[in-house]
Amino acid sequence: MNFMEAKGWTSVARPPLHRLGARVSLSFQQRLALRGTIPAGLDRKEAEVYQRLDPERLPQHIAIIMDGNGRWARRRHLPRVAGHRAGVASVRSTVETAARIGIPSLTLYAFSEENWKKRPKGEVDFLMGLLCRYLKAEVPTLNKNNIRLEYIGRQHELPASVQEKMGWARDATRQNTGMVLTLALNYSARTELVDAFRAMVDAAASNGGLQHLKIDEDGISQHLYTRHLPDPDLVIRTSGEMRLSNFLLWQLAYAEIFVTPTLWPEFRGVHLLEGIAEYQKRERRYGGLGAP
Repeated sequence: MNFMEAKGWTSVARPPLHRLGARVSLSFQQRLALRGTIPAGLDRKEAEVYQRLDPERLPQHIAIIMDGNGRWARRRHLPRVAGHRAGVASVRSTVETAARIGIPSLTLYAFSEENWKKRPKGEVDFLMGLLCRYLKAEVPTLNKNNIRLEYIGRQHELPASVQEKMGWARDATRQNTGMVLTLALNYSARTELVDAFRAMVDAAASNGGLQHLKIDEDGISQHLYTRHLPDPDLVIRTSGEMRLSNFLLWQLAYAEIFVTPTLWPEFRGVHLLEGIAEYQKRERRYGGLGAP
């Protein structure tokens, strides 16, 4: 066993030396690879941050509250919809980086139930059209990265044309076995809990009556929209706001929270990695005592 093997480093092919004493110029990626394995596709800044991470302690599920589109647009004297449009690039960068480093589950808070009820109709219509265009454009990229697409929220309340496009995109990625990307659309954590309790009551009523109703934590979790996912380990909020905004209130009970002042349209994969780096500095105690 040589020195590099003993250290667990990955070797890379070096440029041929045509004569003794020739200067060898390694690329940035080759230099990093000499220090450790770097997932393919990361750019220079991402690779530098990734080098600080412990690949064995990556979050299994990351949830992101994407906030700041309106402020980003306002600072540039642009309409709010310009911020939503710019945020699509942030989604693409974040999703691809998460998949490349092996995050099993990523959930994005894309459109809340409150957005649906309280935003101007023109903005809501734009967001619905933007969603449909995003799904059509990104399915090839999702398939290329082996990403499976899912949704949470009251999808049945969305326009029929949007539901159709959502179903098409989910079916188009159904065979993928890598990261699960979940979009929270027309989502409210309080509504999710109401729907869960209703489902539990309906199940009991159809199984002999309400005397068979059993309410406990496991039962509630099994009736949530996210029953197919582990609870998030890390929640990231952009734009500096210190609130959860009715997002995954049950599931985030023990999640680590990382708030960045970066507005969503400026958020990229490197910011995701910075959030993971901060997450790995913390000790998760789940109500117990820390290490002595």
